[in-house]
Amino acid sequence: MDSLKRNRSLYIDTEALSTLALVQAGLISPVDKLMNHKEAVRVDETKHYKGVPFPFAFVLAPKGKQNLQVLKNLKKEEIIDLVSEGKKVGELTVDEVFPINAKQRLENIYGTSDTNHPGVKNTTMRLGELAVCGAYKVEYPIIEDNINRIKNMISRTGAKIISSMMIAANPLNRAHERMIRQAISDSDLLVIFLRKPFTSEGLRYDIRYDALNTFIDNFIPRSKVIIVPFENTYIFAGYNELILDAILAKNYGCNQLVIGKNHGGLGLYYDKNRLSSVFDHCKNIDIQIKTVDEYVYCDICNTLVSTQTCPHGQHHHVHYHSESIMKLIQSGLVPPPILVRKEVSANILSSLFPERFENLQEMHYSLIPGSGLLEQQSEEQFYLKLIELYQTSSLT
Repeated sequence: MDSLKRNRSLYIDTEALSTLALVQAGLISPVDKLMNHKEAVRVDETKHYKGVPFPFAFVLAPKGKQNLQVLKNLKKEEIIDLVSEGKKVGELTVDEVFPINAKQRLENIYGTSDTNHPGVKNTTMRLGELAVCGAYKVEYPIIEDNINRIKNMISRTGAKIISSMMIAANPLNRAHERMIRQAISDSDLLVIFLRKPFTSEGLRYDIRYDALNTFIDNFIPRSKVIIVPFENTYIFAGYNELILDAILAKNYGCNQLVIGKNHGGLGLYYDKNRLSSVFDHCKNIDIQIKTVDEYVYCDICNTLVSTQTCPHGQHHHVHYHSESIMKLIQSGLVPPPILVRKEVSANILSSLFPERFENLQEMHYSLIPGSGLLEQQSEEQFYLKLIELYQTSSLT
């Protein structure tokens, strides 16, 4: 994308680039461009675009003194370079530059402009005073790769009913596994959009991806599932998350979106003095949204159960609370197998704490029963064998 003449540059971060690429690829359709001032105002007021629910205007308003100076002096039909991380990633032909109401935009996305809200804080740091619209083209191969992988999987399997889930799996637990199995039983193919945020909170994406792959490779028919990295940009982070998730899944070719009852944006609220739910806003998005019950482990049933079908009280239930399970893992502790499958725990811990043990082979031969052959053992294999010892019941 090198230019013969030197264009002025607008500097954007990877999160903005990813969002521009999603729209360019038609994955947020009917939104297919940056909105001009008139369109942006209308969408912010009506929460609709071209007859489809869309909770806030799609605009490009990057922050920074240099960006502000460039935006103030742009001319209609001027071509500007889009630069991210020091590299030219696209071009935009200027149509209009207009001011935005930052406070209103934050409230439209997150339902609040309180800077104590983590999403608000993050977006405030990157939201400028002026927006620019116009035809653009960006290069971001990961989006096209995702589209092609899903198309190829559908073609190879002949899938007709395609379900989708959007999960963080932070970490993957038994309740996630039950949701995945249930979704597979109702469809020909399950597309798992694994959230890939632009923050460093929780487990790294590669650790979560490997853990999910470990489960699928060993316990799920591989032809029934595909994992797709889903870059969780700011537009998916607010209380309208479910609407955007449904639009994205539908445009990727999915017929159904499976969600848990704790999914962001799911709930009742008053809209113009009428009790509404997010499903009222999703009814024109042409995708079925299916909610699944909360799963718990019941110490009387001795298995994973739905809270809707278990007759025993809350005091008999072990909940799959991601933050609590995460604290165990981050402390280096193996979560009980009723919470996290041992193969998944071993995979995560060996990745999170590499080279944790000195003289690993000596510990292995001292503590772990084996075949009698001298074999090199990995940390993941050591965790697996150690978990098996924890599960031995003859002396308990």
